Amino acid sequence: MPDKFTALTPALHDYLVEHSGPPDELLERLAAETESETDRAIMQIAPEQGALMALLAKAIGARRALELGTFTGYSAICVARTLPDDGKLVTCDVSEEWTAIARRYWEEAGLADRIDLRLGPALDTLDDLAGGEPFDFAFIDADKTSYPDYWEAVVELVRPGGLILVDNVLYGGEVAGALDGEDPMRPHVNESERSPSLEAILRTNEMIQADDRVGSVMVGIADGLTIALRRGSRRTR
Repeated sequence: MPDKFTALTPALHDYLVEHSGPPDELLERLAAETESETDRAIMQIAPEQGALMALLAKAIGARRALELGTFTGYSAICVARTLPDDGKLVTCDVSEEWTAIARRYWEEAGLADRIDLRLGPALDTLDDLAGGEPFDFAFIDADKTSYPDYWEAVVELVRPGGLILVDNVLYGGEVAGALDGEDPMRPHVNESERSPSLEAILRTNEMIQADDRVGSVMVGIADGLTIALRRGSRRTR
């Protein structure tokens, strides 16, 4: 079969963003401040990804949402805006500095009462949440080396019919260089040369594909996003 995708040029990407919802002045200011005040602006999700996340959370009627990796709060705003008045987003991070920016924008957006920021190792927070009320929507976008552990914990916290989104699953295209029949535009990366983050991404991608608790699709948005639909019932402790 012929390739059935359109490679994005910068101009096509601009067109895509322009047609992914109306301009959002608050998010644009947040993105600009993140770029000027941090050295990690690449960690912020893309605008079209935020629009997709908001659409999916709204479509399933999410009331409880979970996020691993707050950064400066862009994705939290996208999701929290879609929650009902009694909804709650639990978001996890370890940085006081970055989340201080997030708190300011959450307050300005009128979302501070819907967002529960948990500062500390995300796995500790996930352990605390185990056995509680299930989540409808979850987004994994924290340190990559912990992705396999995050996946195992999060999939058990989401209700049947809920969604789990996993970011950076293409890892800058490096996943292709790690495969047999690799992308000819990227040199092959021997297993011994793979970074711990790449190894964790590859392992997580395989785990999700083989996980019969979910149905999933990997889409080529931003740095790759896996969307997984939770099936069946949650395990009990």
